[in-house]
Amino acid sequence: MKFHTRYRTFHTEQKRSYHNITDFIAEVVNECGIREGMVLVSAMHITAGVWVNDAEQGLLQDIDEWLERLAPFNPDYQHHRTGETNGDAHLKSLLVHHQVILPVTDGSLDLGPWQQVYYAEFDGRRPKRIIVKVMGE
Repeated sequence: MKFHTRYRTFHTEQKRSYHNITDFIAEVVNECGIREGMVLVSAMHITAGVWVNDAEQGLLQDIDEWLERLAPFNPDYQHHRTGETNGDAHLKSLLVHHQVILPVTDGSLDLGPWQQVYYAEFDGRRPKRIIVKVMGE
């Protein structure tokens, strides 16, 4: 069994932003040389997330609006008593989750016809990382 690890740092200009990282994940899979296995993609910060969905027009805006309805910014969160102001970012991360596991088949990332991998930032304007760990033979 082989293992291969890469990191990528994001430094977003906005508090919330969404990034299609599919090509980067495919590049990491291709450089490791495994034929069969899986790849773990994980946000290394609790106020960020990773998910798989379509790259269709308007979908990211729909997701952003849905997340804001379910976990809106609210100055009264208990978490804010610690001096932080990102309680909503923690809740949004729970909704989309912080990691995904994707299949590798015949040496390539094996996604469905419209599936793409996204990094979601909910408390940006500072550097944050993802880890990509490929495992297989």
